[in-house]
Amino acid sequence: MRHLPSLLKHYYTASRYPEYLAPVFDLALRLFLANAFFKSGLTKIQNWDSTLYLFSDVYQVPLLPSDVAAYLATGAELGLPVLLVFGLFGRFAAAGLFILNAVAAYSYYSELSEAGLNQHLYWGMMLTVLLILSRGAWSADAWMETHLKAT
Repeated sequence: MRHLPSLLKHYYTASRYPEYLAPVFDLALRLFLANAFFKSGLTKIQNWDSTLYLFSDVYQVPLLPSDVAAYLATGAELGLPVLLVFGLFGRFAAAGLFILNAVAAYSYYSELSEAGLNQHLYWGMMLTVLLILSRGAWSADAWMETHLKAT
């Protein structure tokens, strides 16, 4: 029993080591999500007629005309991942992609397989981690925040 405080001290010291991997995990998460959404945006612009058809006849985007939804979704899928990669306005980018992902899942929920729905849920959870928990130590936001505090 007298060794318990020493063991606890070593445990709590060692349990902090994984925190040093947080910037690596954060960057990997940002790169993974940016890749998925950016590729989707590239697919949309490669065949714009098909994209307009999907938004008008297949996806049921609420509140927006189909052509406006197509432009907004494509712009978001091409622009927000770039911000995410660099960690520039990272939480804004994560929030935007989260909303886009949620609207996409809602818009063609009836067309999604279980695997497709799960993929959207996983993306949503990963974006939530970036939005709420990420400090982005290896990001343009962290660099700018450090330099703004110095001035």
